[in-house]
Amino acid sequence: MDVGIGLPNAIRGVDRAGIVDWAREAEAAGFSSLGTIDRIAYGNYESLIALTAAAAVTERIRLVTDILIAPLRSNNALFAKQTATLDHFSGGRLVLGLAAGGREDDYAVSGLDFHARGKVFDRQLADLARFWAGEGGVGPAPVRGRPGLYIGGRSDAAFRRAAEHGDGWTMGGGAPDSFAGELERLHEAWRTAGREDEPRTMALMYVSLGDTAEADARAGLGDYYAFLGEYADMVVAGAAKDPETVRQYVAGFEQAGVDEVICFPASTDPAQVGLLAEALR
Repeated sequence: MDVGIGLPNAIRGVDRAGIVDWAREAEAAGFSSLGTIDRIAYGNYESLIALTAAAAVTERIRLVTDILIAPLRSNNALFAKQTATLDHFSGGRLVLGLAAGGREDDYAVSGLDFHARGKVFDRQLADLARFWAGEGGVGPAPVRGRPGLYIGGRSDAAFRRAAEHGDGWTMGGGAPDSFAGELERLHEAWRTAGREDEPRTMALMYVSLGDTAEADARAGLGDYYAFLGEYADMVVAGAAKDPETVRQYVAGFEQAGVDEVICFPASTDPAQVGLLAEALR
């Protein structure tokens, strides 16, 4: 199983060091991917721009949106061009985890209909495939035909979209045992779609290491998930805050059959990269 690390693009107070220095250190430490989390109505860095900055200072590490709220990018031709540009610029390292999202405020501030997001997403996935294939002259061409593509969400429609359009499915939070329960739904969707290849899978977990681990988790994750009310406390409590818990979570995801887990931070301090790498050793 591959182990990636998230950029702190969604942690308040993130700055250049939290993207550029972090990306350099993550590649040097041998992580498989750099991930981003997405929102509009929040003081975070936009995902594709953050990954472009990371791409400019790295050579090997994959660049993963886990996930990007795709229907908020409502100009499908422009979205296809932006992602194709990043994929081309990075030498084919872009992997898109896409989902419809579940926060009404992101749609409200964007002037978009929250309740139409599923239909918009279905149409968008079809449009992206056409544009990446060169229809309409939208370029540049992605390095391998299209970026890597995973679909997030736990609805029947999410698994259908993954089978119809993607390389696999990504689980946007939850423990390893919850992943195992969803894997059969993914394989069933694959069979229904007549796919003969094997779906790829990703999952994420949260980490907060060092002397201020608890405070960082509460300040970073607690603030980001405050809209969930009391559930935000569960997210904070569930973050891996010591090396042994990191290793237990990673081993649990590997045992569950995940192909890649991305460890997202609660702090913007690039020292977290080294702390996580040491925990995994």
